[in-house]
Amino acid sequence: MHVALISPPLPSHLSTHLVLGEALVQLGHRVTLLHQADVGDRPRPPGVDFQAIGAASHPRGSLAPLLARTASRQPWAVFGVIADMARNTDLFCREGPGALRDLGVDCLIADQMEPAGGLLGDHLGLPYASLACAVPMNREPDLPLPTLPFAYPTSERERQIVQGATRVFDLMMGRQGRVIQRHAQAFGLGERRTLDDCFSPYLQLSQCLPGFDFPRHMPPAQFHEVGPLRSPSVRQQRFELELDPRRPFVFASFGTLQGSRLALFRRVAQACRQLGAQVLIAHCGRLDGTSERRLLDDGATWVTDFAPQEAVIARADAVITHGGFNTVLDCLAAGKPMLALPMVFDQPGIARRLERVGAGICLAPRLASRARLTQALGAVLADPAYRRAAERFVPIAAAAGGASTAARLVDGLAARGRDRAS
Repeated sequence: MHVALISPPLPSHLSTHLVLGEALVQLGHRVTLLHQADVGDRPRPPGVDFQAIGAASHPRGSLAPLLARTASRQPWAVFGVIADMARNTDLFCREGPGALRDLGVDCLIADQMEPAGGLLGDHLGLPYASLACAVPMNREPDLPLPTLPFAYPTSERERQIVQGATRVFDLMMGRQGRVIQRHAQAFGLGERRTLDDCFSPYLQLSQCLPGFDFPRHMPPAQFHEVGPLRSPSVRQQRFELELDPRRPFVFASFGTLQGSRLALFRRVAQACRQLGAQVLIAHCGRLDGTSERRLLDDGATWVTDFAPQEAVIARADAVITHGGFNTVLDCLAAGKPMLALPMVFDQPGIARRLERVGAGICLAPRLASRARLTQALGAVLADPAYRRAAERFVPIAAAAGGASTAARLVDGLAARGRDRAS
């Protein structure tokens, strides 16, 4: 079977899709990532092909400004990001049908955050799976969307606030909603406006670990929490630094898009020095040599661009994170407590879920002075309750199955699609 991957152009989403694509290749399927030309420049696992679309609307060089808007610290930048999302959905819906037919695709993996995948699957009559790389966007009454910075509501007043904020979110997403509606009508699919209108009725996969998300009372029958999708080759990476066993070891990373936050990294380094902790800071290529030296002067033990995240987390006593979903999942799978500094998009919502399960402390970056960072990190390192809460997820992650389980589920979906076609 030939499986196509439909994903937003964000690094974390692409990485997750490619891991699933790699697992499908190992099951004997052909896999192709469909996207704008710039996305094809990123490394892909052996056997995963790439097909460029959007030569006119998304020419080479157009991805960098999009990622810069996504990483922006300005609050109004979110409207530019929503416009980018709408343009990507329009691209897939305009050029996707022809490209998928030419490729002879039999099945789709459609990211929850890219509604074009579901629209294309239904329009072309292809079986498709929805993949939630982040906290699932599946709606339930009174359940805060992951993009909303709210705790789980426990009173009628809190439920009303969540409902009002959800309406505001839908208004903000209006530009993409109009694109969804226009192409759904053109494809003869009836009325659709929101992301969840485009989720698969056949198979829905989530990276979420069971028990981490807020309680769900009406999950779809085809919904599966398979845990973090990670490549076996990544899990074989080793962490080579020589640690001092007498001092706690902290890993600090703000992900691929937020690693330029030098001022915040400096306060992290200073807090670790005050606590006598070793700290490895990974800035994901967002800082220059001068900034790296400044962090070392502030108390960082090591500074690097990229580090083998799973291997480093396995050795860490605590992790300081921006609250990105992949990092949080890796920490829970390894049983490591966190100090989360949520910055943009769904990170505050992820932080609320982290607080609820008790596996860490969350602190708004604007309030993260050196003193507060020192206090919060000291508590995470000293109080075993945070570590015990994180360790509860170790057997859950092992049982969830990850990429191999997800690939088997997609394999079954593709087989059912083949049987229907024959």
